[in-house]
Amino acid sequence: MPPSRLPGRLTALTLLATLLFMPPLISLFDRPGESGISLLPLYLFCAWGLVVLLAALLLEGNDEE
Repeated sequence: MPPSRLPGRLTALTLLATLLFMPPLISLFDRPGESGISLLPLYLFCAWGLVVLLAALLLEGNDEE
């Protein structure tokens, strides 16, 4: 990836992470599911994993020099 696009994509990733972890969105998953267990831990783990995966893909990229 050209270095000129990296800062913009990292900014977009930061905004996505901020959106994913905002209290209004988190409160949607802080209710008991059909089994009586809250889905909040599952949501937090999946959202965190997505942010880490996207950051790794952006920062590692292809080093074809």
